[in-house]
Amino acid sequence: MKKEPLKHQAYEMIKTNIINCVYAPNTIINEELIREEIHASRTPIRDALSRLEQEGLIKILPKKGILITAMTMKELNMIYETRELLEPYAVKNYGNRIPQETYMKYYQMYVRYLDTPNQVYSFSEMDDSFHQILMDATGNSYFLNMYSTIESQIRRTRVLTGRTSSERLRQTVEEHIAIVKAALKNDWNEAAFAMSQHLNQSKNSYFSYIWEKEKGFTDSL
Repeated sequence: MKKEPLKHQAYEMIKTNIINCVYAPNTIINEELIREEIHASRTPIRDALSRLEQEGLIKILPKKGILITAMTMKELNMIYETRELLEPYAVKNYGNRIPQETYMKYYQMYVRYLDTPNQVYSFSEMDDSFHQILMDATGNSYFLNMYSTIESQIRRTRVLTGRTSSERLRQTVEEHIAIVKAALKNDWNEAAFAMSQHLNQSKNSYFSYIWEKEKGFTDSL
């Protein structure tokens, strides 16, 4: 293989292991372990690790190893502060670039979920893709690079929290419906407000988990 595909492959494999918590937060791993697990040479691995450090998923500790960063209250707050600046802005200013048929597709999907008992919630189809198309509509590579880093951390947080409760999933769908309804009316101010409300509720949900985890750790000391 050429060097570039190898670098990308190593990056994606290491990143996937971090997001899925195969490499658990606050643990230290070494380069040799990674080389054995993903069967790649030193150069593409080091390139991948450098990129992942820039994204905040790891911290390279000289002569010690690779620290898998933890998801703290501070980190989560920074993530959502950035999302609250990016996503409502994207909806308000670029939401009209997305075809109405696309919004209707999501509306029908969300309503079907609420109306069907025991319906499986697909994060990739119902959540991740919805937020991604809104960001893609901006066509702004700086926004998209920033969002890619944030999105990886959010997916990792889902794994850490055991996904989320069924009650929160229904609330999430209802919040998405509010965004979609506003978009179908071409009311972009309302859509941006609904997005802000959704992000605030999402942040509070994850905050509660991390708060309980950190409190439990403190209580055990």
